[in-house]
Amino acid sequence: MMNKNNSIVLVEDDELLASLLRYRLEKGGYDVNHMANGKIVKEELPKALPDLIVSDIMMPYLSGLELIDFVRNDLKSDIPIIIISSAGNEENVLNAFELGANDFIAKPVSPTELLVRVGKELKKV
Repeated sequence: MMNKNNSIVLVEDDELLASLLRYRLEKGGYDVNHMANGKIVKEELPKALPDLIVSDIMMPYLSGLELIDFVRNDLKSDIPIIIISSAGNEENVLNAFELGANDFIAKPVSPTELLVRVGKELKKV
């Protein structure tokens, strides 16, 4: 299942989880740029918009919900966004979708499930 090296920005402050997800996505043929927090995202994302964003909700400087708002309203972009979070309560899920998230995965995240969902979102592009 190789891809045209779509680029993915992975926003996750847990280094171990980020490494695991990055490894699986890269093995799946994607170019992955890991950003550890929202501050880095605000600086780097406008310079090189990826084909897809995978983001945690709870992060320092900028939450995943604020990230969705930033991408949709400040950057005026419809880049697919997949939110991953241990804060999978109904309110967070609904807020993420209302703000424009394309998908939501509750932690613990299966790297294989993430790979499938990423592939599904990128086929729509």
